[in-house]
Amino acid sequence: MKIETERLVLRGFTPEDYPALRAMMDADTMWAYGHRFSDMDVADWLSRQINRMETWGFSLCAVELKDSGAMVGQCGITVQDCLGAHVPEVGYVFGREYWHHGYATEAAAACRDYAFEELGFGEVYSIIRDVNAASRRVALRLGMKPRGVFVKHYRGIDMPHIAYSVSKE
Repeated sequence: MKIETERLVLRGFTPEDYPALRAMMDADTMWAYGHRFSDMDVADWLSRQINRMETWGFSLCAVELKDSGAMVGQCGITVQDCLGAHVPEVGYVFGREYWHHGYATEAAAACRDYAFEELGFGEVYSIIRDVNAASRRVALRLGMKPRGVFVKHYRGIDMPHIAYSVSKE
């Protein structure tokens, strides 16, 4: 899976992406998860993305700036449990220093379109912690509407999430 936008390149992760991914997944960036990711957490995360790509042909991808090749985040499509179903989700995480540049919206819009046009999904979701206002704004910019609220139990913490979705038109 490779997607190019005006400013970004999204490509499948490789094991060589570990250092950049590790640097990105600090407590500030991963605040919505409620913890800083340890070395093992990052290694497991990376392994899951590589395995998803091999199994499904899609996953979260490394997001790089076209002009420099710097990894600024990750964005892609996964399958998540949501409101009693398994749904395709457009997910995104960007390094804090790259927030408020429009990269999340640009990458997520490209993934939404890829999910519709290349993967044949009729509807895609973004599942966002209720306190994550910036990610909720990205979902709205993608044309998504809130579809329901549910609680995820993560590391002993109840975390309310809002399920947003948009259908292919």
